[in-house]
Amino acid sequence: MQRVQLEPAYILHGRPFRETSLLLEAFTRDHGRVGIVARGARGSRSRWKNLLQPFRPLLLSWTQRGELATLTAADQVGSPPPAQGQALFCGLYANELLIRAMQRSDAHPELFESYRNLLGELAAHLHPEPVLRVFEKHLLDALGFGMQLENEADSGAPVESSRWYQYIPERGLVRVSASRTGKEGENSRLVSGDALLALQDNRVENTHMAELKRLMRQVLRHHLGDKPMVSQSLFH
Repeated sequence: MQRVQLEPAYILHGRPFRETSLLLEAFTRDHGRVGIVARGARGSRSRWKNLLQPFRPLLLSWTQRGELATLTAADQVGSPPPAQGQALFCGLYANELLIRAMQRSDAHPELFESYRNLLGELAAHLHPEPVLRVFEKHLLDALGFGMQLENEADSGAPVESSRWYQYIPERGLVRVSASRTGKEGENSRLVSGDALLALQDNRVENTHMAELKRLMRQVLRHHLGDKPMVSQSLFH
């Protein structure tokens, strides 16, 4: 039996389990995504009542034998970042992405820190679109699907800020001719070199948001499948 003590974690999702318990999906620093049963957590006298919520920085302890763990202790270690309005929906989207993308028990400490930073930046009322694009890039990097944003796929030539490119997930960046950029419908598939280099440097500007949103949706759909994101439906 595995015993884990005081592991930094966030709750990604929870749902009722049996009569008074919760089945949690937790994102932990050193154990990745973990399915945890919190026995009696919905009971009126539970010491965990109202604690096991998304976005709260926690220290979790559990025992595990088999696929699901059993919670033994939970403590909040800081004030949860305020999550409301657009920031709340963006946080839910990030949680859903992690559940969809990560295998259980696959640790990604750097991605955990990226997620922690994401919550802090959303709570600071920064514009969520640039923050989410950078988090999506970090997620793809952590899962081994990192995007080559500085060089063309075939020639290896450096990306130029003044040029336009098409990103093909199985191949990489392909430069497009100037004649293609003006064709109707073509620009919906293209991204500027300026935006690509900005994303590589984790600095997404307002002028880049539309094209990078299209790009990241394309790449995430390629790796995660076409199943709609529930959080996006809620937002709309």
